[in-house]
Amino acid sequence: SRETNESLPTVFAHGMGDSCFNGGMESITEHVSDITGKYAVCIPTGANRHDDTINGYFMSMDDNIEVFAAKIQNDPALSNGFSAIGFSQGNNVIRGYIAKYNDPPVHTFISVNGVNAGISAVPYCIPKADHELGNEEQDAPSLHQKRPLNGKICDALMEIASHRAYSEFSQTHSFQANYWRDPRPAEKDQYQKYSQLAQMNNEGLTIDSTLNENWAKTQKFVWVLATEDTIVWPKEGEQWGAPNPNDPFDDILPMEETEWYKSDLFGLKTADLAGKNHFEKFAANHLRFSMDDFDNWVGTYLM
Repeated sequence: SRETNESLPTVFAHGMGDSCFNGGMESITEHVSDITGKYAVCIPTGANRHDDTINGYFMSMDDNIEVFAAKIQNDPALSNGFSAIGFSQGNNVIRGYIAKYNDPPVHTFISVNGVNAGISAVPYCIPKADHELGNEEQDAPSLHQKRPLNGKICDALMEIASHRAYSEFSQTHSFQANYWRDPRPAEKDQYQKYSQLAQMNNEGLTIDSTLNENWAKTQKFVWVLATEDTIVWPKEGEQWGAPNPNDPFDDILPMEETEWYKSDLFGLKTADLAGKNHFEKFAANHLRFSMDDFDNWVGTYLM
């Protein structure tokens, strides 16, 4: 039998450059155990701090998910289900587990600044919001003005990024390449053909209905946005927004207007209509939430 949320343990997945063996992750895991009075564990994909950190770069997203799933399924304390909290790209691992397995099921998933919707711009080519521009630029907010580097340079860098990311080698050896999502229509074919994220979103060349079935097993999703995020673009992707393919660098679609929502590609719309999606935000940069914020999320959704 499946237990209720109040009696469930909590699983953590760390972000890029971090490790379950680092003091910060150990501390926050213990903190949640103290709050809930239940078992809490951070699941590493490496056997030690070095390997766990490196696997966040050079082990593919799919391979990280497989290791994560095996450890979940081999932990008797998690056999009746659990809640999960992810930080940054750690959410891709939890989300991947939900999509591919969800057995034992994730009851509640708190995604803190998750890159579940991908990264769609290279550094220094991240478009600036209108409120970040000077008055002169606000009068004529073109693509070239809204990106720190010259537009032609950015276009070239985007080409390089997609050429490198959308290959068998990169998809096998780079976690970050796995969630690179070039929003330009010209790159859609390559994205669909190669990207692990595309497969997980049911945006690829084949449709897998089990992704929707597994998504439906989770009872609560909490999507946490950092409103000042300069690491993830578009930051709205933390709550399933996405660049408009017709105007990718100047128009970000809200979740309800995206193709993955409207076509319910992996179960996001079904979950939303069932009241399973919840949205939180904090006014700071990537993962710079306060512990008061964090404790509030835990108290609201896990207790």
